[in-house]
Amino acid sequence: MQNSQIKVSKDLQQFIDKFEPSKFKLMPGGIEIRGINDIHRNIAQAREIIARLKLRLTVSHNAEMLSYRGFEVNNL
Repeated sequence: MQNSQIKVSKDLQQFIDKFEPSKFKLMPGGIEIRGINDIHRNIAQAREIIARLKLRLTVSHNAEMLSYRGFEVNNL
């Protein structure tokens, strides 16, 4: 995790604690998770955690993120 002045929301912290990403970068409003081998399984797992814990978060992924095997989890 990068050291920064970005404040992490309670929902986002719960997600990080449950998902336990090995590499992520804090961004304003969310995190970027990179370096994932099975991207589709991990996106499904992230969505399942968000739904199960009723977190106010969303998962976003596009073709550019696919190039570095990553996705974002953002606050709503």
